[in-house]
Amino acid sequence: MLSSQPAAQAAPDRLNESEIDLAGDFPMEMLELELSLDALEGEEDRFADKVRQAAADLNGAFLFDMPASGLVEDCERIAVLRIPRGADGQADTIFACLEPQGSIRIERPTDQTAGLKTFAQAFVDVFQRL
Repeated sequence: MLSSQPAAQAAPDRLNESEIDLAGDFPMEMLELELSLDALEGEEDRFADKVRQAAADLNGAFLFDMPASGLVEDCERIAVLRIPRGADGQADTIFACLEPQGSIRIERPTDQTAGLKTFAQAFVDVFQRL
């Protein structure tokens, strides 16, 4: 479904399939990642492995995962990913969040997680210099 949101409006923080703006707020790569992770639900002890594989399937990068420690609501662990955006070599930093019931959702960085996004970018910068 196409959204009637103005182009200048910020994208929502959570990827909700019923609210996806196919005109551009969410790249298809994020939708593919969400759908790929939906198929892998149920084995919480393999969260990092599942997210790593889903990111690799999109030519993205799994950076690290960590306990959520209250940083994101309804989330036990956070995996930080870099997912390519288009053919220009740009990538988005996104988070895969393991919910208490075992499902995985994708979120964009928010004001609350801006520090984690900055840390992830520094992490990438260090590896690019090696």
